[in-house]
Amino acid sequence: MPVYQLMLLDQKLASTAIFVVPMNQLADLIIETLAFTIVGLLLFALAFWIIVKVSPFSIRKELEDDQNIALGIVIGSVIIGIALIVAAAVHG
Repeated sequence: MPVYQLMLLDQKLASTAIFVVPMNQLADLIIETLAFTIVGLLLFALAFWIIVKVSPFSIRKELEDDQNIALGIVIGSVIIGIALIVAAAVHG
């Protein structure tokens, strides 16, 4: 392959070079990802459990039978808020 083609290939791949992870750090990265995934899912479950226990009505009945859109928006907002907190913790 001529030198000028190698230089063009180098320039095209330069932006993706930051995503390369050395193999010795790959296991640590996978473990950290799984840990934050488990923590995030536990926080989602805890938040939903707290919403169910605190509310004076049946969440399931309101969402399924009465199709309460406002309640769905509130629960979705809580889940998005927790997702932002977990994402900030992952980012550092």
